[in-house]
Amino acid sequence: MGIVLGNIIAIYRRELQTYFVSPLAYAIAGIFWFLAGLFFVLILLGPDGILAAVGRIESQSQQFGVPVPAIDVPYEFVKAFLDRMGWLLLFILPILSMGLYAEERKRGTLELLATSPITNWAVAVGKLLGVLTFFITLILPLMVLEAVVLSASEPAAALTIPLLGHLGLILLAASILSLGMFISSLTNSTILSAVLTFAVILMLLFIDLVAKFIGGSIGAILAHLSLLQHYNNMIQGIFETSSLILFFSYILLGIFLTAQSIDAFRFQRN
Repeated sequence: MGIVLGNIIAIYRRELQTYFVSPLAYAIAGIFWFLAGLFFVLILLGPDGILAAVGRIESQSQQFGVPVPAIDVPYEFVKAFLDRMGWLLLFILPILSMGLYAEERKRGTLELLATSPITNWAVAVGKLLGVLTFFITLILPLMVLEAVVLSASEPAAALTIPLLGHLGLILLAASILSLGMFISSLTNSTILSAVLTFAVILMLLFIDLVAKFIGGSIGAILAHLSLLQHYNNMIQGIFETSSLILFFSYILLGIFLTAQSIDAFRFQRN
């Protein structure tokens, strides 16, 4: 067990270092922060943002003397921002995951990994942890900004929903990256890997629409497989063990398929 853990840590450190020295990774980080920051400002301070909407409602209430129900501004802000972040992942994460194995194939180092004493499971887990850690470093500055905004709310905002929502964001990212890692192991083209990952994740996000069209027990089963439905539940503060089970199932599925893909590659070489 100690040897396997040591192998995972070695692959994890190797993978993480490649991101922090890669110009592409810094370009992705810059684009991600720019778009996320833009969403942050527009949702909070834009002409159609939450504060402007609340101001208009209060103004109309005073003008016409009609009482309005209290609006939980921190909750609405966190929910709206994390909703946009979920859609942003659809475009960013396929680019992050596209080179996990495709670059190894292109450089010819995949054969070394496939024939090394390190198990394919250890390699897959290490690579996934590496790219997931890089993603978490991308969202940390945004979490600081959210904390600053929420600290200004009166009364103080509850931390349960933001924490649960960000857990959902990380689990959604891990699910997408795990499946993207498997697709990356199938080809030496990073562009093809990114496009296929985007297509697969788009299908898994919108499978609930297909489920509504089908209906019945089959539709209910398909709806349960929707990443978007379970993510939306978490950013709304709805905690269900079924959501955690689904996300971890996708993560383990991606790792398992990746290990089998590398086993097949090793068999072909032999």
